[in-house]
Amino acid sequence: MSCAPSLIDAHGRTIRYLRISVTDRCDLRCRYCMAEAMSFLPRAKVLSLEEIATIAERFVARGIDKIRLSGGEPLVRRGVAELCTRLGRMVGNGLDELTMTTNATRLRDHAPALAAAGIRRINVSLDSLDADIFRYVTRHGDVAQVIDGIAAAREAGLAVKINMVVLKGLNEDHVGDMLDWCGREGHDLSLIETMPLGAIDEDRTDRFVPLTRVFDTLSDRFTLTRDTHRTGGPARYWRVGEHGNRLGLISPLTANFCGGCNRVRLTTEGKLYLCLGHDDHVDLKDALRTGGIDAVDAALDEALPRKPAAHDFRIEAGAAPAVARHMSVTGG
Repeated sequence: MSCAPSLIDAHGRTIRYLRISVTDRCDLRCRYCMAEAMSFLPRAKVLSLEEIATIAERFVARGIDKIRLSGGEPLVRRGVAELCTRLGRMVGNGLDELTMTTNATRLRDHAPALAAAGIRRINVSLDSLDADIFRYVTRHGDVAQVIDGIAAAREAGLAVKINMVVLKGLNEDHVGDMLDWCGREGHDLSLIETMPLGAIDEDRTDRFVPLTRVFDTLSDRFTLTRDTHRTGGPARYWRVGEHGNRLGLISPLTANFCGGCNRVRLTTEGKLYLCLGHDDHVDLKDALRTGGIDAVDAALDEALPRKPAAHDFRIEAGAAPAVARHMSVTGG
């Protein structure tokens, strides 16, 4: 990789983590993430896989050492395995880690290729082990298919971390059982507060659960010891004494983690968002197509000073979401 200036924002934070949404499409319709009737980008507006790889390679040249592929559901995009293979060649050559967040519905078919590409661990979104609750949250998903995908990932040698969005009245009372299951299966578990991104068909206030409350409940059942483990993301970790796995908490509303933010997000449309909770962005697709890599560099240099100090997430009854775009557009 060629030498180039590191990516440092106006607050002195060095940006080392790029999250890439390879598609805004998904084969599930999780209620906290999407409306039931969604409109997706036409293909003409989407970055090609070649363009994604070119931009990612430039980010690595500028000091990014971790890339996470996400969506939507990344495995619904044709050719994503080839993209993983190309990006995986940078692991050990500027890139420390290539990972993916997936709903696991297609992992049975894709896990071996992901492992061969250089991915060593993945995050799987799984909000309940109960078939009826899972189907309700996702609107039509089959939890058995997801669990089979997780098994396929383990067979391929991939470490799996489970991501669970905690939802009042749906899965809040099942978090302990999920942590127990993860411990028996050898998975770490990260709990996530629902975030006010995009218009959905429900009021998020009705489902919001502060993780402070969840943690107190879990502490009555498990021996939780603070762990210094970091993955580059926003989670704070605890070691679970009964199983030896880790519990992570991602709490953007009750424990703001913006002070150490090292992340930016590239959408499938080629927009680089500097913060999940703000609309400010630069168009790297336009820069690449009109001016090549030099224009991408110039756009990055222009964008970094505008990265905000913090998001402005709030959960209030009847309030509009923090930003209009859905999480599937920006990437998880």
